[in-house]
Amino acid sequence: MRHLKTIEEFKTLKESGKHVFMFSADWCPDCRVIDPILPEIEGEFEQYTFIYVDRDKFIDLCVEMDIFGIPSFVAFHDGKELGRFVSKNRKTKEQIVDFLIGL
Repeated sequence: MRHLKTIEEFKTLKESGKHVFMFSADWCPDCRVIDPILPEIEGEFEQYTFIYVDRDKFIDLCVEMDIFGIPSFVAFHDGKELGRFVSKNRKTKEQIVDFLIGL
């Protein structure tokens, strides 16, 4: 999964194409649980580019986006937010897939 490098990159990506931003952190145990399934999910939903957003490096963006729990997912298509799966709870593969199917 590609990692977000700058706020400017976030703004550019969300305005063009289909992107799913995964807000996470290295220290988050619930985030680490889903790490092994993420490549499979990315393969199933190739129409989206998945971007890893480090919560600690982009805390201001998290506040701006109302991301108060991780792991969380926010999807955009050409500047429009398609949906969000935002909570502090552990996510299962089925929940993530259901969220992406519903976009």
